Amino acid sequence: MRRNKVDKDKVQQSIQLLLEGLGVDLDNTHYRKTAERAANAWVEELCSGLGEKKFSLTTFPIGNNYEPSMVVLQHIPVRSVCAHHLLPFYGEATVAYIPDERLCGLSKLSRIVDYFARRPQVQEELTSDITNFLCEQLSPQGAGVIIKATHMCMAMRGVSHDGVMTT
Repeated sequence: MRRNKVDKDKVQQSIQLLLEGLGVDLDNTHYRKTAERAANAWVEELCSGLGEKKFSLTTFPIGNNYEPSMVVLQHIPVRSVCAHHLLPFYGEATVAYIPDERLCGLSKLSRIVDYFARRPQVQEELTSDITNFLCEQLSPQGAGVIIKATHMCMAMRGVSHDGVMTT
């Protein structure tokens, strides 16, 4: 993914223009700092994965007496933004791999999901980015990621279906 420098001022100006374009009463006290707050949320939270350096994963060698078995971490929270509509999608990930020569700490699996989730994208891209990263870093015998998510672009627009899970 090609990355440009994140420009928080430009994000804030764009949100201000969006609010003006929507005809929002910007003199209302509730909206006075909305563009600033929203820009902070987009840059520092929702899309922090765009400006971050590459994720560094600490791994550990497997001892000689280790019998390979699958490592599975379930119910990892996923919060991301749909690249098509810039609306959130959220759900849970299951990450699994069969170690070969190296392991990573369980908490790192959760951190990997969070790192890759914090940028606009499609769910399929997020799933493959996590899987590919695990394979590059651990060279496991096998790896897989399943993400079940609710997409607000389906719940709040178009078909307006709540509770639909995408895998």
